[in-house]
Amino acid sequence: MEDQHSSPELFLFLASTVHDMKNSISVLSGTLESLLAAEQARADIDAAQNAPAYLQMAQMLYQTKRLNDNLIQLLALYKEVGKPGYPFDVQPQLVAQVVGQVVDQEKILLASKGIRLETDFPLELIWTLDEDLVIGVLAHAINNAIRYTKDTIRLSAREVDAVLELRVEDNGEGYSQALIEAGSAAMNGMQAGVDFFTNSTGLGLYFSSEVAKMHKYRGQSGSIALANGGALGGGCFILRLP
Repeated sequence: MEDQHSSPELFLFLASTVHDMKNSISVLSGTLESLLAAEQARADIDAAQNAPAYLQMAQMLYQTKRLNDNLIQLLALYKEVGKPGYPFDVQPQLVAQVVGQVVDQEKILLASKGIRLETDFPLELIWTLDEDLVIGVLAHAINNAIRYTKDTIRLSAREVDAVLELRVEDNGEGYSQALIEAGSAAMNGMQAGVDFFTNSTGLGLYFSSEVAKMHKYRGQSGSIALANGGALGGGCFILRLP
């Protein structure tokens, strides 16, 4: 009997279904962002954030962004990022512009959650990177930090020893040791498996590590790491690109 689980047609069908789901969720996410932005413009933001309907929409937006992140990552991994079907496009980019795009993507969600986003980066720093993939990694890290932070997230960029270091930090209680180890495992090409207590599949870390490792320069590859402490004293996601 033919092994249906290895059928190319099955994988193509699943990829097509994931793509369709992603598009639908993107529409839903955009609608929620528009509704929340309208409420923020119409009413006092502090009053709006205490309204039950506003809080429910904010939570719905957070969950739709998480779903959209996961579906985009699944599609990218299915298409094998860096292969002809999903080209890896590194170009010199103004880091300030990359940070600005991440901020624009996340500002409505963060405002709806009452979370302040701080940024710190050199205005003139230019780095060679795949803009779309790096923005996706940073946006996912911010969406993840929302789960851990008390009220502040910090996105920073700096050059350290000829490496671009991008950090997403929060002022929460910090990452568990198991999660920090999962970050290390991802860099070694391993997935930590599904954690049903936290609803974590490890997909985000694996995807981020793959994106980081594709960035190479003079024999050096990019990397990711999870740590505690940093500028805000909580969890810290670190993306390093040579």
